[in-house]
Amino acid sequence: MGESSEVPALRRGLGILRALAARPGPVSAAAIARELGLPRSTTYHLLAELEAAGFVTHLPAERRYGLGIAAFELGSAYLRHDPLERLAVPLLRKLADRVGHTAHLGVLHGNESLYLVKERPTRPETLVTEVGVRLPGQLTASGRAILRHLPSPHVRALFPAASAFVLRTGRGPRTLAELRRTLNAEGRLGWAVEDGHVTEGFASVACPVFDHGGRPMAAISVTLRHLCPGAEGCEETWPDLAEEVRLTAAELTSRIGGQVR
Repeated sequence: MGESSEVPALRRGLGILRALAARPGPVSAAAIARELGLPRSTTYHLLAELEAAGFVTHLPAERRYGLGIAAFELGSAYLRHDPLERLAVPLLRKLADRVGHTAHLGVLHGNESLYLVKERPTRPETLVTEVGVRLPGQLTASGRAILRHLPSPHVRALFPAASAFVLRTGRGPRTLAELRRTLNAEGRLGWAVEDGHVTEGFASVACPVFDHGGRPMAAISVTLRHLCPGAEGCEETWPDLAEEVRLTAAELTSRIGGQVR
């Protein structure tokens, strides 16, 4: 059967909502039309329909449009359903079973890593990374996996002074310059790694999860006991683990409708 005539209009309307969501503030109809390649008449018609449904707010004095209360309500409902955690749990469970180490889902909360989900293998190891625990973001692999994909001004705002660089074991970035060098090095690797920065004798590797705009919204990590910290050859397992983590992060990105960078 052919595509219904309403489907293209629906797609264009969703495109407008995505465009508004990606902007820091209200924008003009002309700017939306240019960005989406739509005729102005079509853009105004769609904006009027979205405004009537409460998804768009018109600001006449500024001649601009922003997201409406219905969009906020929809976003709030999304959060209440905990979709990210629900989709992550079975993936993390499989990951932990495959690699034999604890797997986590974490987000960046300010400049701290916040752990939302933790799945253990059959014989778990004792870790400090319990669900709800917050750790300095620049020390954790999951935190740095997210930081690596944030704009430089954003990273600088999160770590404005030396006092923002909290250490746990005496290891890890202590300044913004050190953090940038670490993020650049991990960018070349394609994954983030910390070795004894959070807990002596433990290491973690992590990869980011992206939203529909290609922005980092979370990270998946695997933590393992590092029996020979500093010894030659112990790091040989990290690339293999990182690939398992990358595949899991890519799968979660796909399931939430995100775009892998």
